Amino acid sequence: MGSNWDRLDESLRPAVSASVADYERTRPALEKVTAEMEALVREILFEAEDAPLFVTSRTKSVDSFREKASRMLSEPDAAPSLVFPEPLRNLTDMVGVRVITTLPGENAEAANLIKRKRNIFDCRGDTEKDIGSIESGTYGYSSRHLILRTIQNDIVRSYQELLDPDTKPNGSYFFECQIRTIFAHAWSEIEHDIRFKSQDPRAWSPYFDRQFTATAAMLETVESAFSELHDRYETVTSYWDSEGEGKVSLTPNRIKAVWQTLLPHVDRKADDDWGWAAELVAAHGLGKTMDLAALLQPEIISNVRKALDHRYSPGPDRLLDDLLLWQFGESHIDLTAEDAAAEQTPRRDSLVRRYQQMQRYRKAQGF
Repeated sequence: MGSNWDRLDESLRPAVSASVADYERTRPALEKVTAEMEALVREILFEAEDAPLFVTSRTKSVDSFREKASRMLSEPDAAPSLVFPEPLRNLTDMVGVRVITTLPGENAEAANLIKRKRNIFDCRGDTEKDIGSIESGTYGYSSRHLILRTIQNDIVRSYQELLDPDTKPNGSYFFECQIRTIFAHAWSEIEHDIRFKSQDPRAWSPYFDRQFTATAAMLETVESAFSELHDRYETVTSYWDSEGEGKVSLTPNRIKAVWQTLLPHVDRKADDDWGWAAELVAAHGLGKTMDLAALLQPEIISNVRKALDHRYSPGPDRLLDDLLLWQFGESHIDLTAEDAAAEQTPRRDSLVRRYQQMQRYRKAQGF
């Protein structure tokens, strides 16, 4: 198949060769521009609450520049022409900065932070790499691509003076900033090595395309799972904020929401009323979200299950009752059961029997 340079029309070779020579001559100065852009982006983002995992950069190699500068327009019956007639001015990817995040939601945050620094960068393009694949029903890695223009940057001015001494430098330079997750980064690096670096078409198989599509689909699923896990973690930790979510009152709906977040595997029908739960916790003066979060701890639940040796997995009503009994003992019985002198005391009898089991378990475990 050959490279763009190999296929380049002879009439265009002198212009491309001249551009390549200029690029090779000025590339050391451009590397300093690259380092400056990475440093500026890094400084902006590491002020953020969710700082990226890392920021990297690269300056396009001479060979890669030659390949891109050699691209020809394919127009029937037209004279041979270049896609980039002035590659040193037309190409925006000679300098590239990559921001690698943990989760997809952080991509937007990073992009917004960079775009807000209008005294440093002017954002001239902002695209989401995976939008096309979503709309077409296919899969591909997600990446945010920004085209940024520097504003009166001295390092850029030095490069411009070297590139064209006859033109007054303005310190404005276009470069690319890609923002993507660590999963997308790994996927794209492997894909690039196999799909785009191979120059021999005989080394290609349609099965590669199928595998890349399958792994892109799995990647999306994994990222969604980690995003959901992160959101749940943020919600759970907020329950311990005594000045925020932790002080929210325990209404029936609030209890339901907290329970479904902490114990989604022990749930009731969606339309059930949780008023009974509010009455139980209120009997012990538990009125804030933090109180319920403290009660629904894994160690407490594990001890209750072991102590009572539940034959079947209990529902929320039974489990909450048992947790309160574990924590408050006879007080829970007296506050929520029938009067001991009543003619029939089925609830009290049940609570007493379960409490005795708990006491035996505590003694056996040395509690």
